[in-house]
Amino acid sequence: MNSHRRIAAVAFVAATLLTVAGCASGAPGGAEPPGAGLGGVWPAPPDVRVMTQGTVLDTNGDVELCLGAVAESYPPQCSGIPVVGWSWDGVDGSESANGVTWGAYGVQGTYDGETFTVDQPPVMLALYDPVKPDDPTGGRAGAGTEEQLAELQNDLPDRLAEGYLTSYIDNGWLWVDVVWDDGTWQAAADEEYGADVVIIRSVIRPF
Repeated sequence: MNSHRRIAAVAFVAATLLTVAGCASGAPGGAEPPGAGLGGVWPAPPDVRVMTQGTVLDTNGDVELCLGAVAESYPPQCSGIPVVGWSWDGVDGSESANGVTWGAYGVQGTYDGETFTVDQPPVMLALYDPVKPDDPTGGRAGAGTEEQLAELQNDLPDRLAEGYLTSYIDNGWLWVDVVWDDGTWQAAADEEYGADVVIIRSVIRPF
């Protein structure tokens, strides 16, 4: 989101440049200097092929990948990532109703920070067996208190905006699932709260 008389004149120009620089560095794909805090930085999109799993919703040809919550309506609804390159040809495990076709799949392709481009046939989630990531805590208890973690849990959806998916508290940690993180948000969380409080997990992963 890159949305960003002599003495008097020099002062004005310097202030303007500082303001513009501050706005630009907080945009998606940019990088804040150390100390910006979680939510003041945004991870750059992956430059490698990636994989993930979720519900694919096709509403009259508009296809999206639901990585977070899916409304239990019929047909289901979600606020997902736009998908390019999707085809239902030869794909099992889907349902259709009222102009919507959907199913749960593991997918591979590329992600540019806004759109997921599928470049391999999807795999039904019932048959999908991804490699389980290592436990980043190593089984250690976190240092967060219930009060601190509950406050962070309420705060992070606004700070991470559309990158946030869900979170839960367990064993002194706040576990936070996000659409994508290349380590930028984890580093910011460690700097802001300490290295034993928040775990950021990216549901889109390189492979």
